[in-house]
Amino acid sequence: MYWWPRTIRWQMLLGLVFIETLSIALFAFLLTDYLQHQIFSRVRSRLQSQSSSLALQTCQSILDRRHDLTDLTVKLQAGFGSVARAAITDPAGKVLFASEGEAVAHPLTTEELAQIGHIGADAPHIFQFGKGHLEAVRPIYKGAALLGYAWVESHSQWDEDQISIVVRATVLFGGGWIVLSTFLAWLVARRFSRPLTLLHAGTRSLMSMPQGSGNFPLPVTVKNEFGDLIVAFNRMVASIAEQRAGLSDTLSLLDSMLANAPIGLAFVDRNLRIVRVNQVFATLTGVPLSRHLGRTVSAIMPAEATARLEEAFQQVFAQQIHNNEIELLGEGPAPIRDWTWLVSVYPVLTSQEHVRWAGMIVRDVSERVRAEETLRKTEKLAATGRLAASIAHEINNPLEALTNILFLLRNFSTLDAQAYEYVAMAEHEVRRVAEIAQQTLRFYRQSTLPGRATLAELIDSVLDLYRGRLNNQTIAVDRDFDPQQTVFCYSGEIRQVFANLFGNAIDAIPSGGRIIVRARPSRDWRQPELKGIRFTVADSGSGMEPEVRGRIFEAFFTTKDATGTGLGLWVSHEIIQKHRGTIRVRSRSAGSDRPSGTVFQIFLPDDETFSAPTQPAAEHAPKDESARQSLQS
Repeated sequence: MYWWPRTIRWQMLLGLVFIETLSIALFAFLLTDYLQHQIFSRVRSRLQSQSSSLALQTCQSILDRRHDLTDLTVKLQAGFGSVARAAITDPAGKVLFASEGEAVAHPLTTEELAQIGHIGADAPHIFQFGKGHLEAVRPIYKGAALLGYAWVESHSQWDEDQISIVVRATVLFGGGWIVLSTFLAWLVARRFSRPLTLLHAGTRSLMSMPQGSGNFPLPVTVKNEFGDLIVAFNRMVASIAEQRAGLSDTLSLLDSMLANAPIGLAFVDRNLRIVRVNQVFATLTGVPLSRHLGRTVSAIMPAEATARLEEAFQQVFAQQIHNNEIELLGEGPAPIRDWTWLVSVYPVLTSQEHVRWAGMIVRDVSERVRAEETLRKTEKLAATGRLAASIAHEINNPLEALTNILFLLRNFSTLDAQAYEYVAMAEHEVRRVAEIAQQTLRFYRQSTLPGRATLAELIDSVLDLYRGRLNNQTIAVDRDFDPQQTVFCYSGEIRQVFANLFGNAIDAIPSGGRIIVRARPSRDWRQPELKGIRFTVADSGSGMEPEVRGRIFEAFFTTKDATGTGLGLWVSHEIIQKHRGTIRVRSRSAGSDRPSGTVFQIFLPDDETFSAPTQPAAEHAPKDESARQSLQS
């Protein structure tokens, strides 16, 4: 019952009001019924007297034919408040005299005429007609002669008013009694409910703020059993506060350690349900912190780790065995790479022999493992680069000898036309080999100081290295730059940037694709006074998803699995940063109704005064729309 109050005080008051109201209503009903019977009896007696009196008073005046006196007597009869109508009729029922208006205007009704046959000779005849109307009729005799009838009708409203007065007085008395008794009951209930309310408020305060003591001790306002109960409650609260004082500091220390630990921490019960975790553990599992409690390890941890962890937990609960450095491997969703965790499981004892929980410490060593693998790959690449540079250097001597021999063969030997053509072809291929060796040495030999380099030296030299892959995949390269334009830079490092961009573009382009290379003199959009060269490298490849595009400049991030190190674009960004330039990228992945592709844009300041890098910017919103439009066409 939502309407029923919850406090004892208001329950008592509401119950008292309900009982008293019901009692007074029952009393008023019984009183009204009794009054109705009493008043009905009195009305019958009154009508008998009034009809008999009217008959006696008008008998002589009718004999003397004193019509004026008879009419006056009838009208005076109606002057009483209890009489509604009075009339004198002849024996046939014709109205001769009436208390209101003319007699002919108030004839007897059919019901009244029907009562004439029931009228006795010695006593008035009382009957009821209409809605609660009582009327008495008395015959008027002179000896044995019937002169007529005297009719008197009772005033029903006057009777009802008598009952209403009594009922109204009863209701007023009952209402006053309810108010007075309710007030007295409220005072008594308040005497009992105030201590209970105080104890209830203290209990709620203790539950909501167990560490707070601002509301305690509770004041003792009464000297009875409730006062003794409040005193005992205050002593209990003081004892609890003393016991929690040391425990609170310990819990605060443990909570701080759990929340701020740089490793994942979790605790499970014997049903392998998680009872406590920290934020680091929630981050590792990818499940919000609030959704861990009460769930099993198999529902939270990756499937690759569940079997080994459950076995380790069973050993902890059964034999109290510590399991340290359990290595768990798993695969993350693209573009996140594989992960590696080191897990330690240990028992949490509540007594010397009982293991209540099992604790778990999780360390994510994925980055360390990837870094070690990348370092091994990088070392291999560095060794391969040194080997390639050594081979390129050693090739120069035999190439020089071959060049001289071909020169002598072409100029100092007698050859027919076909042989001469073969010698020319050999010289061309030897020069090509020499150029490739020279380009390889340029990548390896880095000058310690920047200098001026032409765009042809920076771009064409790199494209020549990828000539074979470009031809095999039938990739068209559109050059749009002035080969003689120069820029002040570390030429070897900038060639490495272009090598990374061209290599990634070729990997992303299917057969028959297209690469656009563009270079223009420009200004820095953020610093218009800074002049330089703006390079654009655009491809018609498969493009990148937004989550991949946002991480391409992170170290060790790659989408090429075993063939990538994740260092190419990171190193390129560092080189552009060193040159105080900016690099921007825009990409659209395959699958949409528009062509896919990627556009890299690099701005290099042409400033011969720079010596140390300043704050760079790597952004993802290229402004060179012409390159993208060229790819779409």
